[in-house]
Amino acid sequence: MAIPTLRQLEYLVTVVDTGSFTRAAEQLHVTQPALSHQIRALENTVGGPLLERLPRSVRLTPMGRAVLPHARAALAEATRLGTVARRTAGLEEGELEVAATYSISLGILPPVLRIWHRRHPGVRIRLREYPHADRLQAAMAAGHADLAVGPAPTAWEGPIRELGVEEFAIVLPADDPLADSPTGTVALTDLADRTWVHYAPGNGLGELLDHVCALAGFHPRTAIRAEQTTAAPLLAAAGLGPALAPANIIPPHFDGVLLRPDPPIRRTLTAYTRTRPDPLTVAFADLLAHQARVNPTGFPAAPRIGADRSADSPAPQPPSGG
Repeated sequence: MAIPTLRQLEYLVTVVDTGSFTRAAEQLHVTQPALSHQIRALENTVGGPLLERLPRSVRLTPMGRAVLPHARAALAEATRLGTVARRTAGLEEGELEVAATYSISLGILPPVLRIWHRRHPGVRIRLREYPHADRLQAAMAAGHADLAVGPAPTAWEGPIRELGVEEFAIVLPADDPLADSPTGTVALTDLADRTWVHYAPGNGLGELLDHVCALAGFHPRTAIRAEQTTAAPLLAAAGLGPALAPANIIPPHFDGVLLRPDPPIRRTLTAYTRTRPDPLTVAFADLLAHQARVNPTGFPAAPRIGADRSADSPAPQPPSGG
């Protein structure tokens, strides 16, 4: 079924407003035959005559009177659309869909979103969260978000911005015998006989824990599985078992103790988009690159740790994780 074009609707409205094909053609800067042709094409599309030519004017037919309000509304909406597009390009308003893994939305995103909201209060943010980096990348590839924040994607064709190297901590209760480590570190092998605070199946951090423990020569036995990423450090601090968590999700004044695994466990975090990101997406990616604090203060609950945090230090290479 044919659909009227905005040009045809504009021609109809102009003829009605000027009361004349001649004056409408002059105002639209088209020839009168071209104007008449477009009106006839519109009438063929809607299935009947819209205008009746009179000796000195034109008159709307009953169908024309029914169509005219919708023509005006369509033109007004097109004008608003153009205005919104220009404002979006100018970062004044719009909606940005951001996807992230659970730990990212808890750790590095909130401070960045606060800065973004202060700078661009008219731009709405829709946050989509995923438990695993593979699901994050699949959702991004399917067009469910404008920008993804998480571990580096595999075989990605669009732009990728590195945000920094995320560091993981071993979480223990304050009264744990290993909590007073003079170096602020703990070897995973020292925890091989413990039962761990693990993550629910499908959470990428659980896959990461299994991977690094396997590299250390053991499989972590499970004391409890946390559905929510934030629960794991709290359960570990309560004494249910050690937990592995990104250092940047640990809140200030945390009751537990954070120790750096030896060797350290790190992964590179990125922001990535599809091939041709729009101005809003590019602006948000730029803000992430400049403001994301992947490890803002190291391990806040263990300030005694002053060891080298360089990303060049030897470390296990974790899977994509969550």
